[in-house]
Amino acid sequence: MKDAHGRVIDYLRISLTDRCNFRCIYCMPEDGVCQLAHDDILRIEDIERLVRVAASIGIKSIRLTGGEPLVRKGVVDLVSAITATPGIENVSMTTNGVLLPAMADDLKRAGLSRVNVSLDTLDEAQFREITRVGKLEDTLAGIEAALAAGFDPVKVNAVTVRSLGQDFLAFAKLSIDRPLHVRFIEYMPVGNASGVDGCGWGKADVIPSEELFELINEQAQAQGLEPLRPAGGSRPIGWGPARYFEFPGAQGTVGFISPLSRHFCSECNRLRVTAEGRIRPCLFSDTEYDVRAALRAGDDEGARAVLYEALGAKPDEHHDKVGTERNMSQIGG
Repeated sequence: MKDAHGRVIDYLRISLTDRCNFRCIYCMPEDGVCQLAHDDILRIEDIERLVRVAASIGIKSIRLTGGEPLVRKGVVDLVSAITATPGIENVSMTTNGVLLPAMADDLKRAGLSRVNVSLDTLDEAQFREITRVGKLEDTLAGIEAALAAGFDPVKVNAVTVRSLGQDFLAFAKLSIDRPLHVRFIEYMPVGNASGVDGCGWGKADVIPSEELFELINEQAQAQGLEPLRPAGGSRPIGWGPARYFEFPGAQGTVGFISPLSRHFCSECNRLRVTAEGRIRPCLFSDTEYDVRAALRAGDDEGARAVLYEALGAKPDEHHDKVGTERNMSQIGG
């Protein structure tokens, strides 16, 4: 399945809910966003139908997102159903990790392939500042639960924001002693965060990946560590756009995702589906296509037509667009 620019599209990100047990300052206001009504969110059977239709036209990889996907009732059974869908090769999930200690084993048995845990700081006070309500120990316990359950790879996603003063070397060093794959993601202009009492997006807060790479190596060498080098055979599997490096002898890797300073639009292979069933061709575009009506009607051909319509609308790149009408929690992380 190719878009109008010749890119093969085989990856679908599906938001299971707009609800979250965190209130991260770059993602949503402190009091949250106006939540969707229960009937407006895609039902489990809607999602299963969507995956079957998408797989029939070439989608191979599914990522479940939110909000926080693990707060969605029935998520383990949904994973089982998706993994059993002909044509789907892997199912992964992005989570804040808080509920993984109770659910990781069940998710693994259900067939979940990989987990990405969102974690932006290793400082307890700063973690509370960023998430507003979270506890660092809960997310760290989630990472340990994912490793113990046998997920491979386990990735840690850190959004880099200059004004937060995060300790990036401490993150990178997580990859040395355990098979963790740390990925640094440039802060992106999604939503109208400038109107939110938090760290509103601004160009000054973007840390280009090349700058961050040099900073980590300088700090590593100051501590007697050898610098990062291009990763060899230890690159984690996945459809992601990261460039991977490693410390010599490390069990994991350090990746850099550069949607702004070194955008990868020419290699984009994904569509997104919001929790209420709107297909979004590009994260930075406010153009959306409603697939929920066709799914609710049991109309596979109608759903397929909407997928193709969205596919045809994928832009060639984001053209440095700043700001979107909806926040990340509403779009799907």
